[in-house]
Amino acid sequence: MADYTIRRLEEIPDVLGDYPGEMRMSSAADLGNEQVSFTWRRMPAGTGGKGSYGHRHKTQEEIYFVAAGTLQFKLGDEVIDLGAGSLVRVAPQVARSVWNEGPEDAVLIMCSPRTDDPLADVEQVENFWPD
Repeated sequence: MADYTIRRLEEIPDVLGDYPGEMRMSSAADLGNEQVSFTWRRMPAGTGGKGSYGHRHKTQEEIYFVAAGTLQFKLGDEVIDLGAGSLVRVAPQVARSVWNEGPEDAVLIMCSPRTDDPLADVEQVENFWPD
């Protein structure tokens, strides 16, 4: 294997299925990444975790970068509006969720340590962000 891999975003599968928007993860792209996970997400207005669950991790720290638009982050009990160019580091134990109030699409980039079984590190928090 080469010491680098190049892919275009549109070559990375969208893992959202029928859910509005797109979410493209480096783990679905066969990049050969061994240490870092990368996720690109386009969130149309009115999408995200509000009225649903949040999540936290057992060990995984995450960094979120708002690349376009404005997003609401619920971090523990606090709700914060963050615009394009904002970075957020979230420690593993902090319950979190993200929402796009709109009116335009937002783009979010997430980076975290790569794990062989990402779902094993996630704990869902039901009714985290009620309507």
